[in-house]
Amino acid sequence: MKTTHALTLDDVKRIASAAEAEARACGWAVSIAVCDAGGHALWLQRMDDAPLMSAAVAPEKARTSVLSGKPSKTYEDMVNNGRIAALAMPVVPLEGGEPIIVDGVVIGAVGVSGVKAGEDAQVARAGVAALAALGGLVQERRVA
Repeated sequence: MKTTHALTLDDVKRIASAAEAEARACGWAVSIAVCDAGGHALWLQRMDDAPLMSAAVAPEKARTSVLSGKPSKTYEDMVNNGRIAALAMPVVPLEGGEPIIVDGVVIGAVGVSGVKAGEDAQVARAGVAALAALGGLVQERRVA
């Protein structure tokens, strides 16, 4: 048997709070989603004045990231570089989804939508970093 880590509600609240704090510090109104290792929503919030569509896009960015184990920007880059076949994959090829990785295993992801792509990713990474600050368990997954 294998022992795995899982996000708790306290973890999710910490992630969302840090992501929201980053967005507020920058003056951005976004939607923030956190999902578990299966891509199922654990958290969704749409800040005041965030675009309506962002509440639908943020969870999909998180799901994309958790199912692939990569930032969702990977797929945006594929499409932008001409690999349009990536559009047929069950992913959202938009930057702003970041995986949460512990001991080399994806245990969840954060998705953010509402501002420019790089800014969405910045907010998502702030959420992931808040969990990492707890014990340094979160690490980048090395993709060959």
